[in-house]
Order: sequence, then C-alpha cells, then structure tokens
Amino acid sequence: MTNHVKFFHSPQQRSHIRYEALRAFFYEGRPGKEVAERFGYTYGSFKNLCHAFRKNPTDTFFWPEPKAQQELKRSPVDQRSERILALRKQHNASIYQIADLLKEEGLTASASYIHRILKNAGMPRLQRRPASERSVRVLHAARADRRALNLEPRSFTTTFGGLFLFAFDLARMNTDKLLRDLPGSKLIPAGCAVRSLLALKLWGVGRPSQVMAETLDEGLALFAGLNVIPKKSTLSEYTTRCDPHFTGELINRWYHAAQHLGITLGGERSFDLDFHTIPYHGDPALIQKHFVSKRSRRQRGILTFLARDAEACLFSFADGTLRKEDQNNAILQFVDYWKARTGHLPVELVFDSRLTTYANLAKLNERQINFITLRRRHKKLVQQILSQPADQWRRITLKNIGRKYRTPRIYESHVNVRHYPGKLRQIAATGLGHDKPTLLITNQMSGSAVRLIDRYARRMLIENVISDAIDFFHMDALSAAIPMRNNVDVQLTVMASVLYRLLGARVGQGFEVAEARTIYRNLVPKRAHVKITVNNIIVTFPPRATNSYLMHAKYHQRQQPIPWLSDKTLQLRFA
Repeated sequence: MTNHVKFFHSPQQRSHIRYEALRAFFYEGRPGKEVAERFGYTYGSFKNLCHAFRKNPTDTFFWPEPKAQQELKRSPVDQRSERILALRKQHNASIYQIADLLKEEGLTASASYIHRILKNAGMPRLQRRPASERSVRVLHAARADRRALNLEPRSFTTTFGGLFLFAFDLARMNTDKLLRDLPGSKLIPAGCAVRSLLALKLWGVGRPSQVMAETLDEGLALFAGLNVIPKKSTLSEYTTRCDPHFTGELINRWYHAAQHLGITLGGERSFDLDFHTIPYHGDPALIQKHFVSKRSRRQRGILTFLARDAEACLFSFADGTLRKEDQNNAILQFVDYWKARTGHLPVELVFDSRLTTYANLAKLNERQINFITLRRRHKKLVQQILSQPADQWRRITLKNIGRKYRTPRIYESHVNVRHYPGKLRQIAATGLGHDKPTLLITNQMSGSAVRLIDRYARRMLIENVISDAIDFFHMDALSAAIPMRNNVDVQLTVMASVLYRLLGARVGQGFEVAEARTIYRNLVPKRAHVKITVNNIIVTFPPRATNSYLMHAKYHQRQQPIPWLSDKTLQLRFA
C-alpha cells in the first residue's frame, strides 16, 4: 500500500480522523456504532462529536483558526471583562456605575457578573460613599392609568402567566361589581387596585414595596386591567383609604360569589378556630402584647381571629381588628356573623383553651352549639387524673389522621368548671406523645370518644394552614401599627386562599386539600407567551410535566370573556 493510499485508509491526524468518521456517518450512511469502533471512538463520545458538528457544520470545525487570529476576534465577554476592569481603574466606579456606563456603550452586564470579574481580578471593595457620589438607578415606568391600557393586537412574554388561571374565576365572580364600594379613581378604579394587590398575594410576593422589579411586566398589568402595575407607594397606601367597616360586607359578597363556582360555604358547618398574632417591631404606640405561638412568648403585635371551615378546608372568617379586651368574645362575634350571613348557627366549634372563657362556653351551650376544646391543666388536676384506677382507663384506636400515636388510653368523666352551669364531658388521654395527659372537654355528652379525639386532632392541622397563610401569603407583612389598616390585608389573604382552593378542587388528584404553596409550586406555570387579538387573549404556556393536571381539569377548553379587558375572550393553551 503506497503512502498516498495509506494516508486516506488509515488517517493519523486528529482532524483527519474526525473528518473521515463524520463523512462515513453522514455521507456514506454507515451505522454510528460501526463508525465509532472503526475510528477508535466510544459510541457515546462519537454521538457527542456528531452533535457538535450539527451545531457548527463548517470547515473551522476541522481546522480551527490560528491562535493569533483568535486573539483578533475576541468575544464580547472578553471585551466586557477588560472594560469593567478599565472603568474601575480609571474612574474608581462602583458596580452599578459600571453597569450604567456599559449600557451606554452598548454592552450589558449584571451586577453579579461585574462583582465576579472584579473579585477574580483581586480588586478590593469600594468604601461606602455619600449618596451624592453614587449613581441612582431608576426604573422608568409610565403612570398607572386604566385609560392607557393597550388592547391592540400584539404579543409579549410574561413571567406571571399563571395568574390567568385565576382570571377565569375572578371574571365569573364579576369582581368589579363586588368591589364597587371600595375607593378608586379614574386612573386606578377599585377593581384594578384590588386585583393588583390580589395578584401579589396569589404570587407569594411579600410586600407591595417589593414589587418594583415587576412594575414593567406586561402580564401582571394585564391581569389587573391596567397599562402598568401601580407603584409601591400606591399599593402600600391603598388600604388606608378603605373603610374598615366595609371589609365584612366585602367578604360576604366574595363568599356568595364563590358559592356559585362550586364551593359550599353555607348552612350548619364545623369550624376550627384560632388566634394568630402578627408581630410588630416598630413604634409600640397603639400596639398591645399578645401571645405568639411560634415564639412561645408574649410580644407586641396585631391579634387576628381566624375561622376555618373543616369540610371545605378554607378560611371562612377573619378579623384583624381585635383588642385584648375583646378577644374572649371573638367566638361569639363569629357565631353572630355566621348566623347573619347564612341563617344558621354553626353546628360545631373546635378550639384550644386560650380562645375564650368558660362563661362563653355556657353561652354557646345555651344556643345549642357543640364545642370541643381543651381544659387548662394544673398540678393538682393532673395528679387527680393519673391517680385513677387502671380499670377505669381503656385503650382506643384513632383513625383518619397520619400521626405516630394512634392508640392512646382514655379516661372519661363528667366535671364541673367555674362559670359553667351543669356538667361537661371530660376525656383524659395519655399516649399522645405528651408528658402530661391531654384533657378534652365538650358539651357533647353522647357520641364516640374516638370521633371527638380524632376531630380535635384534625383541628390541630389549622396551625399548619395558618403557617401556610403566614409563609406564602405573607400575612405577617404588616401595613402599619393600626389594626384597621391591616384588616384589609387579612381579608385579601382570605380571598386568595379561596381562589387557590377553587383551583385545587378543580384539579383534584389530592390538590383539593393541598396548601397554597404546594399548589403554586406544582400547578401554577410561571413564564407564558401572551397574544392579544381583536377578540381574544391567548396565553400559551411552555411544556411542563405538571401541565397535564391543568389539561385534565380542562383549562385548555375553557373560554371566558374578561369584563375588565373589554370582554375579550381568555383562552389558555399548553405547548
């Protein structure tokens, strides 16, 4: 075999081997495994070689340019790095000043990228300078104006695409009519203002002051029905303009509208009741000290009363205007509220020992309302319970709760307590994971002890639900030291929880009882492409594994005119 023939039969140079291998695969059509074995590649590395060639099918793939020519064609990344270092050396510019100067020169770089370049080059941090010497970076956005909303045919991309899942229900509720008595203006009507605040709740944004980065997002503004979302000052101060006496009427209207969408919130129901203290760390004026369960101490804050429908698994009532002197009667106020709203008294109330007094338990009993609560334990009472003969105790098995301690021992008796006429049924339980026996008292003199203990055990889940509201809906983000002002934010939390419950109930598959954060993480898409046509608003979501849940719930088949968007029909599509 001559040298000329051998050159092509058995290539030695790396670029030549690569060329012959790719030619055999793409041009001659030989199998990949055969080509890889012939030219000394593993099959995996040969597949990577084919992928790289498809991305760059040019002669430079086999014969790259000389290093000297590569230096002449430096990438924009290299140019940015050198320019960043030059601006720091020449002008002693800060990270944000460098970013502004690069933008003027047609080069873009994030603050984190600039910081990394300076750090890798060994550049020290600048000392803090007066505000007059620092650049001020301003996001320029138009003034929020309902009349400037652009609904002409166009397309854009938003990072708030999942909000349009909730737009169907808001449109069917006719929110503009529900909110007609709230303050508004020609620029920002009441419906637009509340939808803006509600969007932040639904998206888990902590405070209105943290929304500036999203001010320019067109999708968020379109959901609210505005040209741009209102600025943080407008959103933060809106609650001061709301009549605190109207919030109760607002929630009545809200629940009445929600009932037509598939949520049952009327009649005789069983409720879990609890307090939550929203901590306040500012000026202590007007603020009282209340018990904070997660800190196990008393602390200044706003006391909030919450009632959760045990069957529907959502908040049915919230009051953020309580003072310490009124907290014991909050349960009676809720009973009157429910009676006025539905025409029925609650059938059962479940709460802990700190919620009210024994005298108020007597008032509940007079109105024939069943209750289950805890009795406060003192040393003498615990000793008396534990001294009972062993044959007076019996073991039971709890059901329908996922907990470790399922077979406690119980002792039942009828007891008298102060300010309560007559007897109460007391159930002492040990083996529930506590050092002391749990003392349950109720006016339900008949009925299974297993059901009563199981019902109270499920009531303890309200603490997880409240934690979800605090964590995801940011109920602890106080608007002010004035309870009346914070009550509007509390009611928005209740409204957002109803919208999430509607979404979870519609999807099913276990999401009907899932927490809002779980639904947001697993079901709500983020990025979406929005196309506005003459008659429609089409929101297209990119591929996502959990889109199948939403398609199973037939969201892609729903069509709903949106009143605040000129009655254009909203449609959702899944790529």
